[in-house]
Amino acid sequence: MPGSKIEKKLLHYVGKAIADFNLIQTGDRVLVCLSGGKDSFTLVKLLRILEERTNGKFTMFVFTLNQGQPGWIDSGLKFWLENNRIPFTVLNRDTFSVVREKISPEKTYCSFCSRLRRGIIYRYAREQGFKKIALGHHRDDLIESLLMSILYSGEIRSQPPKLLTDDKKHIVIRPLIYCQEEDIIKYAAEQNFPIIPCGLCANQKNSTRAKVKLLIKQLAAQNPKVPSNILHALQGVRISQLMDQKIWDYKNLEDDLNLDE
Repeated sequence: MPGSKIEKKLLHYVGKAIADFNLIQTGDRVLVCLSGGKDSFTLVKLLRILEERTNGKFTMFVFTLNQGQPGWIDSGLKFWLENNRIPFTVLNRDTFSVVREKISPEKTYCSFCSRLRRGIIYRYAREQGFKKIALGHHRDDLIESLLMSILYSGEIRSQPPKLLTDDKKHIVIRPLIYCQEEDIIKYAAEQNFPIIPCGLCANQKNSTRAKVKLLIKQLAAQNPKVPSNILHALQGVRISQLMDQKIWDYKNLEDDLNLDE
């Protein structure tokens, strides 16, 4: 059965990301993280299509972490994976209680929660021999992260499409980096994914990310190119136009002057 228009669009951008950044090679075993949200469901579905189209040049295995949050019901998720003949495991680790204990209710949970989750993912990947880990971050995640870092941390950084972990044991890839969130929302509704709401996200409405998301939306209402321009900025870094003293020796820059004619 041919895919829908939105599916073809998303597949195009995933294929472009894989090609541009060499995300997946022949023979790769990819651990695909499925949180139960729209983004990761979309990632799993699209990679499954590509796995079949390439006749298994790479293989994928889905990893889901049950963090013990309220309202977690994964029966639909498991049925969906089984129905699509996708190998998977669901690991139970009560990080929800840890987050609630360590972080006060008025603060956002996302950062600490993601660190705990990342550590568990890396450990599982190492124990099971997976060198490549796929995450479901999309274009809007990248541009929001960039502005958050600039505005609130004083750093120019985001979420790279391909990352070597600090211990050099794994490669983290983000195949959805060219995909817009609004397209993913449409695709998730079209596919009727069995979404599992995050029980830790109820206090995120006034988070920094929510504020930055609103800012980008307001700017895009005046100029629709704003989101894509921010993404292009991540690929068009002009080091000489910044002011990082670790890169440029400003005190002795005159020594590099070439006055010969």
